[in-house]
Amino acid sequence: MSKEMLEAFATLEKTKGIKQDVIVDAIKAALVAAYKKNYNQAQNVEVDFDERRGNFKVMAVKTVVDEVQDDRLEVSLKDALAINRAYEVGDEIRFEVTPKNFGRIAAQTAKQVIMQRLREAERSHIIDEYSQYEDELVTGTVERRDNRFVYVNIGNVEAVMPQRDQMPNEVYNPQDQIRVLVTHVGSDSKGAQIVVSRTAPDVVKRLFEQEVPEIYDGTVEIVSIAREAGDRTKMAVKSNDPNIDPVGTCVGQKGARVQNVVNELGGENIDVVKYEEDPSDFIANALNPAEVIAVQFGDNEEEKSALVIVPDYQLSLAIGKKGQNVRLAARLTGYKIDIRPESEVEFVDEESDTAAKSADTESAEDSSVDTDEAATQVEESSSEDNTEE
Repeated sequence: MSKEMLEAFATLEKTKGIKQDVIVDAIKAALVAAYKKNYNQAQNVEVDFDERRGNFKVMAVKTVVDEVQDDRLEVSLKDALAINRAYEVGDEIRFEVTPKNFGRIAAQTAKQVIMQRLREAERSHIIDEYSQYEDELVTGTVERRDNRFVYVNIGNVEAVMPQRDQMPNEVYNPQDQIRVLVTHVGSDSKGAQIVVSRTAPDVVKRLFEQEVPEIYDGTVEIVSIAREAGDRTKMAVKSNDPNIDPVGTCVGQKGARVQNVVNELGGENIDVVKYEEDPSDFIANALNPAEVIAVQFGDNEEEKSALVIVPDYQLSLAIGKKGQNVRLAARLTGYKIDIRPESEVEFVDEESDTAAKSADTESAEDSSVDTDEAATQVEESSSEDNTEE
């Protein structure tokens, strides 16, 4: 070891962000392991590092005893007093045992352990640095791609974007600048792993937070998002200020704000709808642009199912291409939605039905009265006839 080693430590700290103390500890552990393996030494070995010269020394720690049983672990009191008269039984003395021919095998073993420790330290450093960016939008550069991943450079590390997180309407070429959402920061057997996405619903959320100050400061709140990446997204918003229209705020003047998000997502259609506390109103808004006549809910509240009635000519619009509109509305609201045209549903007007029942009752009573009066008249007429006779 030499000053060149110290320079190498400084370079590693600068390029990899691994502190010198971590590197030195890794080398110490490597040298101890190599020494024990190749020289069959007991478990009393330590390694010292000379920070000024960049040298390592292997030291054997021995305990002072009256009578030596194992000279690898113990030293006699007589020998200890010859070194320093202050030693007593039970004290520990460190002796340098660095072999002159530590050898190629020991060096190879040390190298393997060092590399392992360095990988662990680098992995830990990356995880610590990028954990703060989890669920955040970052800008990266496409480096390359294969059958499974697109590799994106974000800062000093390489992140991976699996196929499920790649937009179907986008082609990723080397050196392309893209904005991605960090969805996972962790590690695997190969080291630190950072996963990014372009298809996650939170991509839309973060883009709107950047475009709409009212969302960023909490005045307007994104309640839920349903997304089919690359094609269409529905986003429900509400306002915490009664004087602010949440939909208009997100759309922006002449649609400028929402258009910026659409452009970032390669033309993906975005429907911004107003969230309502009333589920029927919320479902009706979620099915926009289709017109809704009525929403009826099932008896079982736990199933959260709803029957939506629309005009016949609006049926295909409400369902959407390949069922996309109703599918996204169901995800947005959390309800299972069944759409029926108006012609297939019989409506019952409760007020008219009550009035009809009341009219029938009165008619029945009037009829009963008329019958009684007629019977009385018949009886009187019959009595008069009998009297005349």
